[in-house]
Amino acid sequence: MTGGKAYTDVTLRPSLRQLLIDELVPILGALALLVAGGLDAVPGHPVCIGIALALVAKVVYSLACLRKMEYTITGEQLVYEHGVFTRSRDYIELYRVVDFDEKRSFLQLLLGLKTVVVHSGDRTMPKLKIVGIREKAEVVECLRERVSYNRKRMNIHEFANYR
Repeated sequence: MTGGKAYTDVTLRPSLRQLLIDELVPILGALALLVAGGLDAVPGHPVCIGIALALVAKVVYSLACLRKMEYTITGEQLVYEHGVFTRSRDYIELYRVVDFDEKRSFLQLLLGLKTVVVHSGDRTMPKLKIVGIREKAEVVECLRERVSYNRKRMNIHEFANYR
C-alpha cells in the first residue's frame, strides 16, 4: 500500500462445518443407500451402491471446493480465490464496497457459523458471499474500517437522494 495506514492481510477460509450444512442431504442419502445396498433382500442393491458412490463423489468434490476457497482482505482489496481443477481469483476494490449483511441459517446458528454478504459497485462481482465463517470473526468491522479508509484516501464520497 502506498503512503498511509499499513493494514495486515486477513485471510479467511470456510469452516469444515459448512460442508455439513451444504451437503447434509447427500451425506444422509449416501449413508441410507449404502445400508440399503448392503442388504441382499433389497431389489437392485447394486444400483443403490452405485448411486451412493456417486453421492460420496459429489460430497468429496464439495469438500475439495470448500478447502480451496479463500478470502483475503488486504489494505485495498477483497480477494476471493476458488476452484479445484482451475483456479480463479476475483478482486473487489474496497472503495467500491457499498454495504454488508450477516446472515445465519438455522444450521449455521447451531454450528456457530455465519455468512457475510458484501455488496459492491463492482460490475463483475456486485455481491460476494463469504460463507462458513466462524460466528466470532469480526469480518464486517474489519471491512468497514478498511472501506472507510480507502474512500477517504481516494476522496470518494457517497451521495444519496432520500425522501
